Amino acid sequence: MPQHHQRQSTAARWGQRNQGVKQKTAITVFCILVTLAILAVGAYSIWCVVSSRFFCSQSLKFITMAMVCDGRADCVGEEDEHNCGFSQQANATFPVRLVGERMVLQVYSMEAGWSLVCADNWGVNHTRLACQQLGYTLNPEGRRLAVSSLEPSLGKSLSAVRQGTPGPFHTALVSRETCASGSVMALYCSDCGEALGQDRVVGGSDASIEEWPWQASLQKDQQHVCGASLVSLTWLITAAHCFNSRRMDVRHWQVVLGRTQLVSTGSVPVAAIFINKNYEVGTHDYDLAMVQLSRPVVTGDSIRPVCLPPYSLPVKAGDPLVVTGWGIKHEEGELSSVLQSATVSLVERNACSRLSVYGLSITSRMLCAGYMEGKVDACQGDSGGPLVFLSRIWQLVGVVSWGVGCARPGHPGVYCNVEQLLNWIYSVMEKYS
Repeated sequence: MPQHHQRQSTAARWGQRNQGVKQKTAITVFCILVTLAILAVGAYSIWCVVSSRFFCSQSLKFITMAMVCDGRADCVGEEDEHNCGFSQQANATFPVRLVGERMVLQVYSMEAGWSLVCADNWGVNHTRLACQQLGYTLNPEGRRLAVSSLEPSLGKSLSAVRQGTPGPFHTALVSRETCASGSVMALYCSDCGEALGQDRVVGGSDASIEEWPWQASLQKDQQHVCGASLVSLTWLITAAHCFNSRRMDVRHWQVVLGRTQLVSTGSVPVAAIFINKNYEVGTHDYDLAMVQLSRPVVTGDSIRPVCLPPYSLPVKAGDPLVVTGWGIKHEEGELSSVLQSATVSLVERNACSRLSVYGLSITSRMLCAGYMEGKVDACQGDSGGPLVFLSRIWQLVGVVSWGVGCARPGHPGVYCNVEQLLNWIYSVMEKYS
């Protein structure tokens, strides 16, 4: 009996000891889990604080993101104002322009105003320099047009370059009564506006990027914000309202080109953003911005610039235009995953300015396109994207800007009128290219 009692006592003690070990282990595990949870919460809190702040590396301090790119230096060395977009003004008349469907060259001087340029003494280098002034470096081509074939609206003022003149040609022009060659110059400055195919787009249909190879997705932190149009190897045009003061840090912005699907892969970083200084948030007047890429793109079937329009492009009410984008297909919908295209008609300005439509909200920097009965329109997500017109080549006549709803009867889409802002566009491209 004593021996049996001894065995029971030993077993009981071992059981109690094992139970104690298990309790200690459980407590230890619990403490570890609590500690890890506290560390995780602490790390998350620190991450939230840090991610919502900008670190000034020279002064070793944090500032709020609202203080970044606000036009005031809050860090030593102004590092909070680096990599920011610019509000850009065109202060003077850009001295070179192309006019009409045949891209007739005109130059400006204070004395003579706009004049045609005789083909006299004109060489390949002048073509290159003139196109370079317009921001283009890709395959410029000069063509001679007989003076007798010109439209009267182009005027009769003539000029010519002095023989052997170096530098910007427009500074070395002399007035002429006639052109000895009987011809004036027209310029085609870029391989642009050509596509393999020839409908947010409400009422649109699936499209291929090869049909509209200038279409781009402007993205912030890999999320689609707006459409944009490639106009040269390094420049895109979009809408000013795609940006606000907290979106101006260019390091957050990328552009995706050459893709039919709406994706974020293969993006090109943005180097600079330029917003028209006259842009008005409330009215969307001057709703235009330019985006400069960090590197030139390689062109091909799926990536190719659209042409900027000449002055006085003969587009009239009722002419068919095409709008493209990945915007929502109806007002309460989601972004389309596939590029959409739609044909719309240019709406007469007087009709769009009726009080029952948009009234005095329509300025000369805007144009209307769509159908008064609704059906087809651009919508959220298409903003900044192209409205193009086919003459000999595809030309960018508008940028998706604003409207009332999407494809609502009596309210066509409103677009920024690119022709009216060519002076600003060329000024930015020349200054920063």
